[in-house]
Amino acid sequence: MKKWLLGIVILLIIGYAVIQDKPEPDNNENVPKENHQVEDEKLDEDLDEDLDEDLKGDGMPVRITKDQVYKGHLLLINEDHPVPPGTNVSDAVNLAKNPELINGYGLLDNSIRLTPFLAQKLSAMIAAAHQDGINHFMLTSGYRDEEEQSKLYEEKEPGYALPAGFSEHNLGLAVDIGSTQGKMESAAEGQWLKENAWKYGFILRYPEDKTNITGTPYEPWHYRYVGLPHSAIMYENNFVLEEYLDFLKEQKSIKTTINHEEYSIYYYSVLEDTTIHVPADSRYEISGNNMDGVIVTVYSGQGDAPANGVLSGDTPTNNRPENDSSTSDTPTNEGAPTGNRPNDKPQIDTPTTHAPTSDTPADTDPALEKPAGAVPEDGMQEVKKPEVSIPKEENR
Repeated sequence: MKKWLLGIVILLIIGYAVIQDKPEPDNNENVPKENHQVEDEKLDEDLDEDLDEDLKGDGMPVRITKDQVYKGHLLLINEDHPVPPGTNVSDAVNLAKNPELINGYGLLDNSIRLTPFLAQKLSAMIAAAHQDGINHFMLTSGYRDEEEQSKLYEEKEPGYALPAGFSEHNLGLAVDIGSTQGKMESAAEGQWLKENAWKYGFILRYPEDKTNITGTPYEPWHYRYVGLPHSAIMYENNFVLEEYLDFLKEQKSIKTTINHEEYSIYYYSVLEDTTIHVPADSRYEISGNNMDGVIVTVYSGQGDAPANGVLSGDTPTNNRPENDSSTSDTPTNEGAPTGNRPNDKPQIDTPTTHAPTSDTPADTDPALEKPAGAVPEDGMQEVKKPEVSIPKEENR
């Protein structure tokens, strides 16, 4: 019996010794690994923080509220993104009753309205066309409120007009421009605008080769104001607004040079009220995209820069402080525009990105015509409404 107990004790002692001699696990083996996966929202926050660091140096903080996403010149309006509720273009005026705002084009009828801001931009562009001998323009439509849009939608056949709240005309940033010489797709006026409107902040909103993206048939008469440098970048890369906003969202930040002026453009996701930093010593502009964020445009010089600040207020087109004396982002004069044009050849450098290069192909660099000199100080004569029939263009 004693021998049996002694044997058990010996076995226990040997087993304990074996356990004590077992090697410790390596620090890098058999240890539960930390979860290094980052959620998409967290990644977006980090990217926005990195962008903010780029501007934080000598910058100043600016509070961005969620509703800023729905204000500005870069709002996307289409079947998926309607005009923001409560949009009120309160300063749109009847052009026939304000003839000082008309310069170089006729009116299809006496009901057309524009904001003074957009009327000035339009007149500057038309004045430049006159310098090239293109002078048979007719404004066929401007700002339309929801009631006017609803009436047009009911009168037109299905597919020829957009319902109220889904037309850029309800935003106050779109114009329909016709020619007294024929349809815009073949008239000299249509060709000139297609090649030159970008220099004055306008884009052909619904081109023939992008209908699958815009969801809207080709409209050679419909021009939308987005401002420089955005119109130039879109023209250079053959972007429509949908593509351009996606491009900015993907790249987060880009730089480009136009007419020797350097621009930096930043995209920020805005899911809630937040604070960003803007340069204290440069001019800037902030616009929402009507989807999920804001675009900050920083101007290196004074020539093409608007007044500092966020585009806001009752109307998305009248955003300058009353005492602002800065020059605008298109070549115009104070008061009634006289069609001043750039004095040097427009030069667009390929945007420099701070993120992986976009997969979107860019068209061949366009051959840009050197603009003619400025028109005389007294401006050009106003073009009265010609006594001719206007080719029918569908208003959307």
